[in-house]
Order: sequence, then C-alpha cells, then structure tokens
Amino acid sequence: MNKNLILLGLFASLALTTSCSNSESVAEEETEINSTEQALYSGDNSATALDWNGTYKGTVPCASCEGIETTLTLNIDRTYKLSTHYFGRNDALEEDDMGTFTWDETGSIITLEQVSNGPSQYKVGENRLWQLDMEGKMITGDLADHYILTKQ
Repeated sequence: MNKNLILLGLFASLALTTSCSNSESVAEEETEINSTEQALYSGDNSATALDWNGTYKGTVPCASCEGIETTLTLNIDRTYKLSTHYFGRNDALEEDDMGTFTWDETGSIITLEQVSNGPSQYKVGENRLWQLDMEGKMITGDLADHYILTKQ
C-alpha cells in the first residue's frame, strides 16, 4: 500500500512539473514574440500604439465604374479579409481576398499578401486606413479623401 501511495505521489509530482514547464515555455514564447515586434520599431507607431485590428469600410473611386465598396478586416494574428464590390459596372462582381499582411519597418504601413487585383498597401491611422497607390505612396489631389476606409 505504501508503494502505491509513493508511486501515486511521484506521478502527481511529475504531472505538476510537466504542466508548469509547458506554461512557462508558452509564456516565454509570447514574451519573445512581443519583444521581437517591439525591437523592430523605435518609439510609438501604428503597429504598437493603436488598436488597429478590426473591420474598415469605404467606397473608393473607380475609373470604369461608379465606385468600389471596400471592406478590409485586419486580425490580430496578421491575417486579413479584403472584400470589394464594384458598383455600376457589374453589380454581381465581387472579389474576396484572404491572406496575411506585414508591417513596414516604420510600423505605419501594412502590405497585404496574396491580393489578386488592385492596391495592396495601406497606411494605418487612428480608426482609419489610407489606401496607397500602386507604388505605395499617399494618394493626393481632389479625390484623396475618398481613399480612406473608416473603422466600423
């Protein structure tokens, strides 16, 4: 009977030790990821200081239609879903892209990977995304304000 109690105690100790070490390693991995992200940027920026995850929506200008309703959802795990609906050209034309995104070295611009058609870069601001042109530059001119997606 004593042997059974000793064995039971040993198994319980082993289980407790194993579960504690797993929790510690998970916490260490999360800390390492956060430290790595913060090391990429100096000071506050969109990636570290803003609540950027969520859904953004707006209607951007279109050269061959009445406008493109754009909905972009950014997830905390750096995945996205981009939905576009073209007004006036073919109301049934809708496109959905999903994939991952990366931050630039300043922590203020994201680049969507695997976008099938159209711009893939956005400047991230407080509750807003500015769609950038195909070269990754801010859009200027009379229609510049129409290239802003607002957080829903």
